[in-house]
Amino acid sequence: MPTECHPAADSPVTADRLPLRRRLVPVVALLLLAPWAAECSWGGFTLEDFLPVVLILGPMYGGAAILIRETARHLGAGWPAIVLLAAAFGVLQAGLVDQSLFNPGYLDDTEYADTRAAAEATLVPGLGFSVRQAFDYVGNHITLTICAPIVIVESFLGRNRRLRPWLRRPGLVVVGVIYLLGSLLIFSDSGRKDFLASPLQLTFAAAVVLALVALALLPRWRHPNPRRARRVPGPIWVGLVVVLVHLGTDLTPGWPGMAVALALAAGTGGLIAYWSSRAGWGQRHVLVAGSGSLVSAAAFAYLVPPYSPASPAAALAGDVAVSVVTVVLIGGAWWRLRRTSPAVHVRAS
Repeated sequence: MPTECHPAADSPVTADRLPLRRRLVPVVALLLLAPWAAECSWGGFTLEDFLPVVLILGPMYGGAAILIRETARHLGAGWPAIVLLAAAFGVLQAGLVDQSLFNPGYLDDTEYADTRAAAEATLVPGLGFSVRQAFDYVGNHITLTICAPIVIVESFLGRNRRLRPWLRRPGLVVVGVIYLLGSLLIFSDSGRKDFLASPLQLTFAAAVVLALVALALLPRWRHPNPRRARRVPGPIWVGLVVVLVHLGTDLTPGWPGMAVALALAAGTGGLIAYWSSRAGWGQRHVLVAGSGSLVSAAAFAYLVPPYSPASPAAALAGDVAVSVVTVVLIGGAWWRLRRTSPAVHVRAS
């Protein structure tokens, strides 16, 4: 993902001058959107479950998205830092909170019990986790739980507020407490499904989280590189590449499939980083690059079952609702950018 810096043309107006109600609108929006994107956007739940999912998982998923976004914006860093912090959250969530990464029977009581054999085809000896599942769990947290919600909410904001912090220290403390309480709820026996990872597994996950956080906080992400003169492709082409690559990461099983998936993910990340350093890269490009995974998830929702058994009519209603919400969110953000930022360019590093 690209890194933006504050546009030079921004007015001196800061978020602190806005009424509290206006400052909290994007915070609440991100708090609600993150859990929906993480668990509902790909067809995991039927329509009647959307509200309970958002309310129960909002403190954990939404709290993490807010803390990650605010950390990056307070530091003056951009999307590389956000992506790395999102990866740290993905490992933290799957490795230490619900521990699904190490629990071979985590999906046995769902409609995805038949995926266990495919996951075990890429098992890491000694550590007892599947590389396939790690790629899916952490990758989905990066793209769906954190990046897509942040980029959509920021795209609805004007240039003055898009890249600025929304919360001061007291607000961050409140969100941090909300996140911890939400995580403790999932860490309970029901959230972990009575499974507890071994000390070696927990130590490994914690070490990976700390390494990713340390990498995300490096000063290099706060210094933009000079712009390259070559023009960037149109936003639609950028989004098309993201969608096609996302669809291609799960075509081949086993270790060969993982090699393909990792190569595609790395190649796409490098390509977007290269494009984002060119002249003309703007918030519309950021929007399609960041929300392409959400489009792919919504399209695949028609092909996968929800976690719990549901009637065909209920499953279809949920999938249609996912499509409508996705179109409204991304279409609304695009329309908002056309009205408020017709020629905004942002620097990248």
